[in-house]
Amino acid sequence: MNDYLTKQYIAGGWREGNSSRKLEVRDPFTHDVVTTFKMATVDDVDEAYKAAAEAQKAWAIQPYHVKRPVFEKAWQWVDDHHDEIVDVLIREGGSSHLKAEFELSLVSDFLRTSAALTTHAVGEILTSPDSEKENRLYYEPVGVVGVISPFNAPFFLSLRPVAPALAYGNGVVIKANGQTPIASGTLIARMFEECGLPNGLLSVVVTDLDEIGDEFVEHSVPSVIAFTGSAPTGKHIAEVAGRHLKKVVSELGGNSALIVLDDADLDTAVDAAVFSRMTHAGQICMSANRVIVDEKLHDEFVKRYIAKAASLPVGDPHDPQTIITPLISVHQAEVLEQQVAEALKHGASAALAAKPRDKDSAVCTPVVLTDVTTDNPASQVEFFGPVVNIMKAKDEQDAIRIANTTEYGLSGAVHTKDVERGVRVARQIHTGMIHVNNGTIADEAAVPFGGVGLSGNGRLNGAANREAFTRPLWISVHHGTAKFPY
Repeated sequence: MNDYLTKQYIAGGWREGNSSRKLEVRDPFTHDVVTTFKMATVDDVDEAYKAAAEAQKAWAIQPYHVKRPVFEKAWQWVDDHHDEIVDVLIREGGSSHLKAEFELSLVSDFLRTSAALTTHAVGEILTSPDSEKENRLYYEPVGVVGVISPFNAPFFLSLRPVAPALAYGNGVVIKANGQTPIASGTLIARMFEECGLPNGLLSVVVTDLDEIGDEFVEHSVPSVIAFTGSAPTGKHIAEVAGRHLKKVVSELGGNSALIVLDDADLDTAVDAAVFSRMTHAGQICMSANRVIVDEKLHDEFVKRYIAKAASLPVGDPHDPQTIITPLISVHQAEVLEQQVAEALKHGASAALAAKPRDKDSAVCTPVVLTDVTTDNPASQVEFFGPVVNIMKAKDEQDAIRIANTTEYGLSGAVHTKDVERGVRVARQIHTGMIHVNNGTIADEAAVPFGGVGLSGNGRLNGAANREAFTRPLWISVHHGTAKFPY
């Protein structure tokens, strides 16, 4: 691994952070040390933001034929460094090969879309009741965007706000996730540096809250904070940003429901439900936390789900055949086990119980909980691991009721042979995204992505990127002689 990937990238240079404290990054499967970072300080954050603000002035006025090649080179760079990136995703985050390939395919697609954003219209002409007046609306960059990265799909979920923010003429500072700082930060910096992004426009700081507190959000430079992570942290960021009148675009946790109606194709529904829960060992915000099955199909569905989930290879993420890889840490495995114990205490049944876990291992085997009701804590929390609630519904309306009994609303799915019935049900679910006859895990560059309730505010992707990373500027021009009442 290149030495400079283990350093801060600030104001166009690779260097150590100024803190005396170090961050140690470990492989979640072997627990071997992947790398260490000297942490960034408040002064480092200040330098990064100020450099981005200064570099952004020139970047904002560059024509598209200067900006676009950066992103075109970037998607080629990803292809050229494919194996290296996959290795980082596996070693830092415990990604399976399957999930790493999926993540890279999304990255390439989003970089291509961001290249196209550089050519999008930057304004429009609006009507006026005054025939001699012309209303021009310009979409100006917001200035500098602060991006706080997650650990679960670090390369993609960091790039998802970074690339369009840059394409619209902004500067960016990334606070890389401390568990996956290379994939969520320094790898991105290296990519854009080698692809011709101007120095200072993008910086990456690797640090933690004990070192910098809320300074990353409170700093006077960034106008927008883009955050992907848990609902409690998202609430705190929104509160801090709100005191400074900063805009927050957040994608938070999920408690997604996959509904299986009485006329669903069972084979397809089971495949979708297992994929939607067990991919990346359940560490995806869109994962199907709850599978709600009509009582006519419930028992057979549970039988098939258990058979498929129990057959998935578990263990070493370096093995291309492995599907269920380790959680990000032993601590997270312990939290998951506590959540399962609480579910069982409140009446749930373990139709498929976990295999014993070594106390030093972060590998958890699939768990299938049944007899889960809406008053069971298990139906209200987000499992960030390979645990699923399978809940029985009396009929279509009961399934809708169960699905909406949550404060989250990120993704979802409805399975039925009648597509229009599926759409009708989908429109009654309180969520930001929902899919008919598919899984709950989906993200496309052209379609606005985001949730409601505890699942976040704002949207990214497609036309939503302009709303997130530009500000409208109204300039009116009066072509005649303006008249005033006095």
